[in-house]
Amino acid sequence: MKDTISSTFILLLALTIIAAFLALNVSAEIMATTVVTLALIKFWLVAFQFMELKKAHPFWKYLILGFGGLMGIILVILV
Repeated sequence: MKDTISSTFILLLALTIIAAFLALNVSAEIMATTVVTLALIKFWLVAFQFMELKKAHPFWKYLILGFGGLMGIILVILV
Protein backbone atom coordinates (compact mmCIF):
# COMPACT_ATOMS: atom_id res chain seq x y z
CA MET A 1 0.00 0.00 0.00
CA LYS A 2 2.72 2.45 0.93
CA ASP A 3 4.58 1.66 -2.29
CA THR A 4 1.57 2.49 -4.48
CA ILE A 5 1.01 5.79 -2.65
CA SER A 6 4.65 6.74 -3.15
CA SER A 7 4.62 5.78 -6.82
CA THR A 8 1.38 7.69 -7.37
CA PHE A 9 2.87 10.75 -5.71
CA ILE A 10 5.99 10.52 -7.88
CA LEU A 11 3.81 10.14 -10.97
CA LEU A 12 1.82 13.24 -9.97
CA LEU A 13 5.05 15.21 -9.56
CA ALA A 14 6.30 14.01 -12.94
CA LEU A 15 3.03 14.99 -14.65
CA THR A 16 3.23 18.44 -13.04
CA ILE A 17 6.78 18.94 -14.28
CA ILE A 18 5.79 17.77 -17.77
CA ALA A 19 2.85 20.19 -17.82
CA ALA A 20 5.10 23.08 -16.76
CA PHE A 21 7.69 22.17 -19.38
CA LEU A 22 5.06 21.93 -22.12
CA ALA A 23 3.53 25.25 -21.10
CA LEU A 24 6.83 26.94 -21.85
CA ASN A 25 7.89 25.12 -25.00
CA VAL A 26 4.93 24.35 -27.29
CA SER A 27 2.30 26.31 -29.18
CA ALA A 28 -0.83 27.56 -27.43
CA GLU A 29 -3.25 25.12 -29.09
CA ILE A 30 -1.21 22.05 -28.23
CA MET A 31 -0.41 23.39 -24.77
CA ALA A 32 -4.03 23.91 -23.76
CA THR A 33 -5.15 20.46 -24.83
CA THR A 34 -2.15 18.74 -23.29
CA VAL A 35 -2.35 20.60 -19.98
CA VAL A 36 -6.08 19.84 -19.67
CA THR A 37 -5.42 16.18 -20.44
CA LEU A 38 -2.63 15.98 -17.87
CA ALA A 39 -4.83 17.72 -15.29
CA LEU A 40 -7.58 15.18 -15.97
CA ILE A 41 -5.16 12.28 -15.48
CA LYS A 42 -3.96 13.85 -12.23
CA PHE A 43 -7.57 14.29 -11.08
CA TRP A 44 -8.27 10.62 -11.66
CA LEU A 45 -5.06 9.55 -9.92
CA VAL A 46 -5.90 11.59 -6.84
CA ALA A 47 -9.52 10.43 -6.82
CA PHE A 48 -8.77 6.74 -7.14
CA GLN A 49 -5.61 6.54 -5.02
CA PHE A 50 -5.88 9.14 -2.27
CA MET A 51 -9.68 9.32 -1.97
CA GLU A 52 -9.78 5.50 -2.22
CA LEU A 53 -12.43 5.38 -4.91
CA LYS A 54 -10.89 2.17 -6.20
CA LYS A 55 -12.59 0.45 -3.23
CA ALA A 56 -15.88 2.31 -3.66
CA HIS A 57 -19.16 1.20 -5.23
CA PRO A 58 -19.00 1.10 -9.06
CA PHE A 59 -21.57 3.92 -9.24
CA TRP A 60 -19.07 6.35 -7.69
CA LYS A 61 -16.27 5.14 -9.94
CA TYR A 62 -18.32 5.72 -13.08
CA LEU A 63 -19.55 9.05 -11.76
CA ILE A 64 -16.00 10.33 -11.21
CA LEU A 65 -14.86 9.01 -14.59
CA GLY A 66 -17.84 10.62 -16.31
CA PHE A 67 -17.45 13.91 -14.44
CA GLY A 68 -13.76 14.12 -15.25
CA GLY A 69 -14.32 13.23 -18.88
CA LEU A 70 -17.15 15.74 -19.24
CA MET A 71 -15.14 18.52 -17.61
CA GLY A 72 -12.13 17.70 -19.79
CA ILE A 73 -14.20 17.84 -22.97
CA ILE A 74 -15.82 21.13 -21.92
CA LEU A 75 -12.45 22.67 -21.07
CA VAL A 76 -10.89 21.58 -24.37
CA ILE A 77 -13.85 23.02 -26.29
CA LEU A 78 -13.74 26.32 -24.37
CA VAL A 79 -10.00 26.76 -24.67
